[in-house]
Amino acid sequence: MSLLMGPALLFCPADRPERYQKAAERSDGVIVDLEDAVAPADKQRARGAILAQLGANGDVPELDPSRTIIRVNPAGTEEFEKDLHCLKHTPYRHIMLAKAEDPAQLTALADFSVIALCETAAGILNAAAIAAEPNVAGLMWGAEDLIASLGGTSSRTGRGDYRAVALHARSTVLLAARAFGKEAIDSVYVNIPDLDGLAREAHDAVASGFGAKPCIHPDQVAVVRGAYAPSETDIAAATELLDAAASAGTGVFQFQGKMIDGPILKHAESILRRAGH
Repeated sequence: MSLLMGPALLFCPADRPERYQKAAERSDGVIVDLEDAVAPADKQRARGAILAQLGANGDVPELDPSRTIIRVNPAGTEEFEKDLHCLKHTPYRHIMLAKAEDPAQLTALADFSVIALCETAAGILNAAAIAAEPNVAGLMWGAEDLIASLGGTSSRTGRGDYRAVALHARSTVLLAARAFGKEAIDSVYVNIPDLDGLAREAHDAVASGFGAKPCIHPDQVAVVRGAYAPSETDIAAATELLDAAASAGTGVFQFQGKMIDGPILKHAESILRRAGH
């Protein structure tokens, strides 16, 4: 799902409708947030803002439904029920379920395409079962909420690297999503001024197999897009390798001193897909 939108998704608070269109213009897809970005006292007003930007007939929204995801509150809460009631009156059918923990929670969302945000211990442990649900389009993981659910204090070390438990959760969500043919979405990078750190993490996300990395500030979008866009050198090398494979006409061959087989060729094909070739 996110690959159809693009790799750089941008969160936008639902109670700030004046930012909706700006967020859409600056990113590949917008995540309109009804959960953490909105204070409890403002959630009803946020839902009203989503409804208010619809056309007179409720079918011509300001935001393109194919490029918009609505993050709803956790299942089982009163706010979740209110969120669903609101969305039934809109054309938005892509949602992100905050703190997804159990595949049974997806039952109430059968009419939606869901990104399940696994950000608690239960959510990480049940990631595979959640990914198996037919209406789940992808999985995302959340570092800080996960650590909070464990009673910890920070997902990162003093050097800025993820702690072991966070890396375990990241890998678990990636493997679960891909095992069931679903999209895998990396966690946000919360240190907004540290664009170099974001670039390193986004490049790792690409290399590991994540299809997107959401942004929490417009300045992060270009960095994420840059990480996902193969360089001309990468494109040329991948093209040369695949041409050599076609000429070799065999399953395993040597190229520039290296043994080349099926998995290596798939890596090259992935680079060309991201380049739009």
